[in-house]
Amino acid sequence: MRKCDKKRSSSLFAPRPHVPLRWLAAAVALVVVATTGPATADGPDHQTPPGHGAEPANDGPADGDGPADEGGRNDEPGVEPAPERAPTSEVSWLSFPGGVFAVDSLGHTVRYRACDGDTGRVADPDMRVAAGVASGEVTVEGRSFRYRVPLIGRGAGTLVVSGPHAQPVELPGVVVTSPQPPTDPVEGARLFPLSGQLARVVADATVNPSGASVRDLSGRYGDQQISVNGALRPKAASVIKLWILVELLRRVDCGQVSLDDGVLVTPADVVGGTGQLQFETFPQEVTLYRLARYLIKYSDNVAANVLITYLGGFAPVNALVDSMNQRSTILARRMLDSAAAQRGEENYTSPDDVVSLLGAVWDGEILTPTSRDLMIGFMREQTLNTKIPAALPPGVPVAHKTGDLPDASHDVGYYLIPGTETAVAFLTAGPMATGDETVRRMARTVYDFLVTPSVGAVEE
Repeated sequence: MRKCDKKRSSSLFAPRPHVPLRWLAAAVALVVVATTGPATADGPDHQTPPGHGAEPANDGPADGDGPADEGGRNDEPGVEPAPERAPTSEVSWLSFPGGVFAVDSLGHTVRYRACDGDTGRVADPDMRVAAGVASGEVTVEGRSFRYRVPLIGRGAGTLVVSGPHAQPVELPGVVVTSPQPPTDPVEGARLFPLSGQLARVVADATVNPSGASVRDLSGRYGDQQISVNGALRPKAASVIKLWILVELLRRVDCGQVSLDDGVLVTPADVVGGTGQLQFETFPQEVTLYRLARYLIKYSDNVAANVLITYLGGFAPVNALVDSMNQRSTILARRMLDSAAAQRGEENYTSPDDVVSLLGAVWDGEILTPTSRDLMIGFMREQTLNTKIPAALPPGVPVAHKTGDLPDASHDVGYYLIPGTETAVAFLTAGPMATGDETVRRMARTVYDFLVTPSVGAVEE
């Protein structure tokens, strides 16, 4: 197994090392939500959706980055209801060099996914859960995985992998939950009033069901995360392209592919909507680097569909999602595939899942520092700037990814204000035009809070 370097880089994007932990004695209750511990698993189990293997021709509309057809089945337009599920905070994953080990202590399942293979979801009926720690051992195809994984984030866990013809290898790592607990609850409490401010914006958006998740990355607010409707599950639109990119860069980190590798793009791959590749002449060979860059910079739909095929279809991207226990996110159709949407095959995500991904990328828990910096660099080049950047004063450094459908408007990413780096996810359903304005209002609300001196009052 290739061991990935998880040390912080010295680049512009390198986050602050974690400080010693001071754990909360009890959860802090707010009028809305202030997330201080492991997440509630209130989304769907990851299963292959009906027709998941079918990839019909792309015959969607010529504008936007997805079909106009509604794939949701909910009284709120464009929002997919999460199946009823008993709440649990007992989901975590161990981030070790080169891979992850996911634990669901409620369902008694685990998953090993690393450079040297993927077990898929494996049942462990003998899993032991005591004192906030899940432990056990499973054997898959002759390989044994003995684990001890705390169910509270930022702790230390271990995984021992052994095989019939190999010496046991111990893989220590950091435990990741969604959300991660704050490193400093006292400083984290200073972020809580932002929940109330965002809640007022969400309440005003009467025609757009909306949600926001915000996570401090700088330590200024103790790495606290807050959410308002963080479990809202609208259509993902082009925000799903972030997971496509992370899966590609994960393979680069594993040494399995190079961004200099070329992929043959044919006329059959060309679709409309956002992007630049559709205007070029095909067939031609396009490097993975250019596909990855265009995927984010131009939200390129051709690049997205070509990369989905290159990676092996929907399953590898959904395996990435599942390995991080992100229960509300799924890739179930290609870009501009109206036929799939009409069959009920749709891409979904939530503010909490987006910030879970952004946080894991920033902290070097799912990508190496080199790949992380490349991804954030692509997000800094984003050319669709009518939401977060338009809401902020000129020159405020941001790295972001938009998503647009007739019934969804999103913008997610990083505020890169020195000393106040923050991950944000602003998602809406309903009419796109009013959703755009709601996203801008949420984006400005967060910015104003971050740059306004506060006395640290906690909103009751």
